[in-house]
Amino acid sequence: MLSGQLVRRLFSMAGRVCLSRSSAGLGTIGPVEAAIRTKLEQALNPEVLELRNESGGHAVPPGSETHFRVAVVSSRFEGLSPLQRHRLVHAALSEELAGPVHALAIQARTPAQWKENPQLDMSPPCLGGNKKTRGTP
Repeated sequence: MLSGQLVRRLFSMAGRVCLSRSSAGLGTIGPVEAAIRTKLEQALNPEVLELRNESGGHAVPPGSETHFRVAVVSSRFEGLSPLQRHRLVHAALSEELAGPVHALAIQARTPAQWKENPQLDMSPPCLGGNKKTRGTP
């Protein structure tokens, strides 16, 4: 039999949407991606958390966890400027940003803003990481 506390937690979680999208399409979640998800859930209690590992589209070894895009929808963002919202995300992920994560694109929205445009933006293609591949002498 499930305890009342566990049942309440399950119903609370059922109302939120959490997705993970790997650019490689493998569906596997690595340790950095798992840490990002956990820390954002704990810090911001998001209604929607979409996380995409975009490392596969960059000049990094296969299986890397260095480039991410995240959409975080939280009532904690109400009344905050975009800069203040990004600071909350950065504070939650300070360890990852100081180490393995090289790039983090953030969409930090209120629930009302998400209802107007409920999708995770796409990042432009990587240009290779050096001037030679970008056509610059």
